[in-house]
Amino acid sequence: MKAKNCLIFGGSGQIGSFLIRKLTKNNLRVTVVTRNIHQKGLKIKTQANAGYIDVVEANIFEKEKIEKLFSNADYCINLIGILYEKKKGNTFKNIHTVLPTLLSKLCKKYDLENFIHVSALGVNEALDSKYAISKLEGEKHILDNFPKTVILRPSVVFSNSDNFSTLFMTLLSRLPVFPLYYSGTTKFMPIHCSDLTDIIFNILRKGTDTQIIECVGPEKLSLKEILEILLKLINKKRFLIPFPLILAKFSAKFFQLLPKPLLTEDQLRLLKYDNVPSGKYKTNSDVGLPSKLYFEDEVKKYSHMWRDGGQFSTEKYDLKDKYKD
Repeated sequence: MKAKNCLIFGGSGQIGSFLIRKLTKNNLRVTVVTRNIHQKGLKIKTQANAGYIDVVEANIFEKEKIEKLFSNADYCINLIGILYEKKKGNTFKNIHTVLPTLLSKLCKKYDLENFIHVSALGVNEALDSKYAISKLEGEKHILDNFPKTVILRPSVVFSNSDNFSTLFMTLLSRLPVFPLYYSGTTKFMPIHCSDLTDIIFNILRKGTDTQIIECVGPEKLSLKEILEILLKLINKKRFLIPFPLILAKFSAKFFQLLPKPLLTEDQLRLLKYDNVPSGKYKTNSDVGLPSKLYFEDEVKKYSHMWRDGGQFSTEKYDLKDKYKD
């Protein structure tokens, strides 16, 4: 029996790496589209056994080149998203609205079995955010074009290759004082990347009648609680100081000028809203795919690189009691 082929956009990122390994391990072929095969091709190819992966270089708006790939695809998965606007053309509207709309039209044209689009949790509430508005518009166009779509809205996705826990641990290890925007009360339900990819795989394998699924981890944590967990894991003590909104806005204006902004004005607006299920849609638990991995337990496995002593600070190297005189 010929293996099914998954066409993946955004396969070089955190979720893509986990997903490629999961799919190919279960005898699914993947075709990954990347803008720069010389820069990212080798990394992508190492995620799967030879024969199960093809890497194609294409600009995501080269419609004719991309369309050819759909003729051999059974599924399409879109993981592409940006947290801030920077380059010309790399706007929220282009990435979160125009591109998903194009992909959904091609899914319809070539009658694919399924289109899985990864969006974001909380976009319904954050209507003062350009990021959230672009995500919502993209979702609407997708569902209008291709009803056999499943939209996943994850909370914060974490792993040892994320830009969330690793960034915070880097900052906490260097800064004596850390600002708490909105007093650190914003709630999250972090989901581990492997739990999210398990959800995607099971949807491909078993299907679902649910068009929008809110994907969350097994626990609800405030931003302050997350920072306190990370500080404990890296054995640091820092002052967590509530930041007045006027100063927060000023710092965001400055940070967004950096090549890789630590915070933008749009992200600051997003932080006003809890990143938890809305109650309007089914969650991954509701569709029989609950998350299993807890934030502290998983981050503990890679947090040692931010501790004094690095890899030698892990429990398995803690031999001082064993060899004590």
